[in-house]
Amino acid sequence: MKLSLCMIVKDEEKSLPQCLESVKGAVDEIVVLDTGSSDRTPEIAQEFGATVHYFEWCNDFAAARNEALKYVTGDWVLILDADETLDPAIVAPLRVAILNENLLVVNLVRQEIGATQTPYSLTSRLFRHHRELKFSRPYHAIIDDSVMALMEKEKHWEILSLPGVAVLHSGYSASAIAAKDKFSRAQQAMETYIKDYPDDSYACNKLGALYVQTGQIDQGIELLERGLKDYNADPLVLYELNYHLGNAYQRQQDGNKAVIHYQAALAQDIMPPLKLGAYNNLGALLQNAGEYEMAERAFGATIAIDPSFIKGYFNLGAALKAQGNYKDAIQAYEEAIKLKPDYAEAYQNLGVVWIKCGQIQKGLEYISKAIALLENSNLLEAQRLRQMVQEMGFELPKVKIDN
Repeated sequence: MKLSLCMIVKDEEKSLPQCLESVKGAVDEIVVLDTGSSDRTPEIAQEFGATVHYFEWCNDFAAARNEALKYVTGDWVLILDADETLDPAIVAPLRVAILNENLLVVNLVRQEIGATQTPYSLTSRLFRHHRELKFSRPYHAIIDDSVMALMEKEKHWEILSLPGVAVLHSGYSASAIAAKDKFSRAQQAMETYIKDYPDDSYACNKLGALYVQTGQIDQGIELLERGLKDYNADPLVLYELNYHLGNAYQRQQDGNKAVIHYQAALAQDIMPPLKLGAYNNLGALLQNAGEYEMAERAFGATIAIDPSFIKGYFNLGAALKAQGNYKDAIQAYEEAIKLKPDYAEAYQNLGVVWIKCGQIQKGLEYISKAIALLENSNLLEAQRLRQMVQEMGFELPKVKIDN
């Protein structure tokens, strides 16, 4: 089976080399559609063996992706953006999966690098090169609509979701979003679409979530609640609608409604890693409400799902500390530090726990480490913490932090 990488790009000379390097030996063809670069993006693509084509940008991601598909010659299509890379561990199972003659789409798990709340999502980025499969929606362009239409006509087709992270995404850091003005572009495109499709649950979900993220809470809630009226919505869409509603009500200090929607999100039949955000946010709500045992269970669920989820260990430590379970709290904070050696807040909390255990000097050493780390990232917080310890009558030991 010939596998083709298909991309649309614009001014991606910084990130494109890493993306294309990640697919060496994994794909048989690289097709790149440039939508108006002013840098060396096209030349870099050609250096990696890509065929490069050009398209005048029309504020419609679906139109651009469908244009790129015209140049694909492979049996299967892999979609990546320039700020994404393919995890080498997924290549072998991916190549085996596409040998299945009845398979139409392979859903891939994408990990948001540096995300602390919702690090995983499921994306339909690998699909058979079929004449009836095309992208729809001007922003968050997806093939799902055409996939469902084809499967209604031809019942033999199947969809598979591969476990394990396949795609690593770095483009949703605050700096990356600001640099590319992603929020305004997304809002403009989705608002245009939803005027024509006001009850589309997927569009309500994406635009509603964007409104919540940018502080337009009431508009976000209205759209997300509207999306929930679609009782035929996909479980993943229902999860996201409820998850974002939980976030919205949490921002409005309505904890009861937030809990209801987080629990509704967790009730959806989707892959467990996709539920990390709801478990984590539910745990935070319960923690703030003084329901420490319930919070402990929610945070425990996050690290049971993903043992590398750093924030889960930190939050679990806080829930255990609040219950006076210092032994297990220490273990949780130590796991967080093991995964993130520069985690200043974990050092600080660990120091507090050791002090509560009567190990004053050991606790002060950890707090000193926290201060030393904060002096490189948050000087005001470092000064506040140092002053607080001094006002308590303690003398901080000198510590060395490895760079």
